[in-house]
Amino acid sequence: MGYLIRVVLCVHVFMLFHFFACLSSHSCNPEERTALLHFKTQHIIHIPFSEFDYGDECPHAYPKMKTWDNGTDCCSWMGVTCDSVSGHVIGLDLSCSGLEGNIDPNSTLFQLTHLHTLNLAHNDFYGSELPSQFGLNLKETTLKRLLQNATTLRKVILDGIDLSLIGSRAGPLSLIANMSSSLITLSLARTEIRGSLTNDVLCSFPNLQNLNLAGNPDMLISFSKLSCHTSLSILDLSFCGIQGNNLSGQIPNVFERLPNLQTLSLRVNNLQGKLPSSLFTLTRLSQLDCSYNQIEGPLPDQIAFSNFTDLILNDNLFNGTIPSWALSFKSLRYLDLSNNRFTGHINSEITSNSLEYLDLCGNKLEGHLPESVFHLVNLTNLCLSLDNWSSTVHFPLFSKLQNLQYLSLSGCSSLLLESEMSVNYTFSNLNLLQLIFSNIIGYSKFSGKFPVLEYLELTNNKLEGKVPKWIHDIPSLRYLNLSHNNFTSIGHPFPWYQLEGLDLSFNSMDDDIFSFFCNITSVNVINLSHNRFTGTFPQCLANSSSLRDLDLQMNKLHGNLPDAFKDLPLETLNLYGNQFGGLLPKSLSNCTDLVDLNLGNNQFEDTFPNWLENLSYLEILVLRGNKLYGSVINLKSQNVFPRLIIFDISCNNFGGSLPKAYIKIFQAMKIQSSFYYYFGSALNMGEGIIHPQYDNSIVATTKGVSIPFEKIPENFVIIDLSGNKFEGEIPDVIGELQALKGLNLSNNRLVGHIPHSLGNLTNLESLDLSSNMLTGEIPAELTNLNFLEVLHLSQNQLVGSIPKGKQFNTFSNDSYMGNMGLCGLPLSLQCNNNVSQQEFPSAEAEDKFGFGWKPVAIGYAFGTVFGIGLGWCVFWIGKPEWLVIIFGGTTTRIKRRSRENRRARTTS
Repeated sequence: MGYLIRVVLCVHVFMLFHFFACLSSHSCNPEERTALLHFKTQHIIHIPFSEFDYGDECPHAYPKMKTWDNGTDCCSWMGVTCDSVSGHVIGLDLSCSGLEGNIDPNSTLFQLTHLHTLNLAHNDFYGSELPSQFGLNLKETTLKRLLQNATTLRKVILDGIDLSLIGSRAGPLSLIANMSSSLITLSLARTEIRGSLTNDVLCSFPNLQNLNLAGNPDMLISFSKLSCHTSLSILDLSFCGIQGNNLSGQIPNVFERLPNLQTLSLRVNNLQGKLPSSLFTLTRLSQLDCSYNQIEGPLPDQIAFSNFTDLILNDNLFNGTIPSWALSFKSLRYLDLSNNRFTGHINSEITSNSLEYLDLCGNKLEGHLPESVFHLVNLTNLCLSLDNWSSTVHFPLFSKLQNLQYLSLSGCSSLLLESEMSVNYTFSNLNLLQLIFSNIIGYSKFSGKFPVLEYLELTNNKLEGKVPKWIHDIPSLRYLNLSHNNFTSIGHPFPWYQLEGLDLSFNSMDDDIFSFFCNITSVNVINLSHNRFTGTFPQCLANSSSLRDLDLQMNKLHGNLPDAFKDLPLETLNLYGNQFGGLLPKSLSNCTDLVDLNLGNNQFEDTFPNWLENLSYLEILVLRGNKLYGSVINLKSQNVFPRLIIFDISCNNFGGSLPKAYIKIFQAMKIQSSFYYYFGSALNMGEGIIHPQYDNSIVATTKGVSIPFEKIPENFVIIDLSGNKFEGEIPDVIGELQALKGLNLSNNRLVGHIPHSLGNLTNLESLDLSSNMLTGEIPAELTNLNFLEVLHLSQNQLVGSIPKGKQFNTFSNDSYMGNMGLCGLPLSLQCNNNVSQQEFPSAEAEDKFGFGWKPVAIGYAFGTVFGIGLGWCVFWIGKPEWLVIIFGGTTTRIKRRSRENRRARTTS
């Protein structure tokens, strides 16, 4: 009997499961399937899709509509979710799908009236080179249609979609609030929305729990008081105050009116003042991110609750000591207080045993390393910098932290690597290790093992001799940075064939470079600059399919460059300050990704490389200090060098007129950038961990001084044509390059007047027109140059009074010497229209010699300074052939001075 009962029950259960299975496999609504297929025909999927970089926000980007087939059930299509009973489409996720074009207000998409979730994020290809019309764009009528038809929407995600055309006064927030009060999640990150986030708007979303408005600097954040209850638990207003005054000043106390708030992000804004104490009264707040602002003052000594899991306050102006509560929360998982002004000792007891991420770098902490650090068994990321450690830190102790993946220590007094015990320490999970500005002891005898270490940085120490064996024995090393030490040799054979990045710059290595790299097939960054490497340029580097940045500047390399550069991903080629000679390799024109090409201070002997004109990404071109000759006028296109911002061909033998055709089309020099970044690349080693991989550098003459820049700001816009044989007049078109910060045309043969248009260069900081044959008066328009710090007009034939006012009141006699016709302050010769002729040589003297006193005086002064200027060029590049011919001599080569002397001059 019991057996029969069990059988009957099993049959009923089977039938019940079958019934629900039939319900769950309900086919989608035919009208909605047709609507989806029609929507698919209105958009183009990028092919090949893999060529487009969607970044970290789209790790699984895929053209989902490729799976939409008319012969299949739409509920099985990728990105489509159906109700298990009715078959209606309730969810549509087309994020990261490669959509192009506009969504029309009459789109069949709006026939999906049962939608609960709509995700169209990341289809605008931000950061790519596609024109703006390919970005997905929603108009106001389109958004209204969407919201009116889908009244049950609970989740709307439109991240990255252009909503700038929605022109209502309150913007899309008010529009959405009036039509869809059922929303629980609304994400409009990086949508270019306008309008205001006001009290009324927030109160119009009674059920809203998650609001993401990050990356919308044109939206006004203007709520200060709330008279309603909200359900808001996640609020992201990061990157909303980069421009203008939005989200600036003191953090408002309005957040205390959001009692359900669990996550608040205000990172990367213009916030100032102190952190309001009201934030610490929100008993549910567990994640607070105020990083990258200007918030100052100490943290409160005590707070009333301890629910924080993530406290991120890095890159602000916080001071005082780190309070004990910040290191004692049992729930705390992520703590980042780096790059502030905290002082004093670290609390001796760090009891937040759940800590996984601890970053206190970039402060002024001192004392000793607490023993409790080595009991944080859950730590995966640890960054500490202490300026005055009172005791030696035994590095092997960190091997106790078996979960540790990223370890960065800097600024310590003594760091002992070698172990006094015979045990070989193993760092089982360590993936990144940085030991910077540390007094490292015992590095040559260290016996630790790093089975999975990929990134090793031991920069700015005093390590010397050969690279120690324990570094050679790291099997998984991908990135090695030993820069700014005293290493003399890497050791042979080269051990790291799997390396992707290598930085040995600023050492004393004198190996033969040729034996280094030909077995490395995956390397993309090589920086060997400022060493003593010898040999010729390795042919294998010209054929590398992965190499992106190559910096060999300031070494002792020689010979001709191979003319065999293929279509490489090469972005940086810096060979400055070597002894390369011969012709410039025309095959460099195949490297169409080049951004920085620096061949300065070598011995190349060729004409201007007009064949580089097809390099549309080129931003830095430095050919200074070679033996290049001829004119610079050969243009094959009217769209050459559109991004060029540094153009330095000084100290060569170029002649003819100034390259007006090029100057006229330097488009990037006409637009002043509002951003302040540095040229270079970064390496992302994990969540929140980004390390510089390569910084572009340059030696440039600016403000009258030759200066090495270890980093190049992207708004550093200069033209240097000095030390050549250019003649003719200065073209007016230079006045259109309003982003220029430095202009050097000195030591040429230029004639005519100084163009009035130079007064339009309002960002100019340095202007050098000295040692030419310019005539006429100094234009009064130059007084408009409010940022001008250095002015050199000496050794010309200028006349008249020196303009007064603004920056011109700060220049000394040196700016005008050698212009016998100039008068007025700061010169001792006062301007006087009634000056007697007896004060100057007589007309009889002028007749006797066939020319007047002015050319004689100017020639004398001009010759003196021009001779000094030419001497400087000779000092760098050898005796110019054109100078020898002018004075009737024969050409002979002068032996180049040692690299040490050149380096001493460039760093002085």
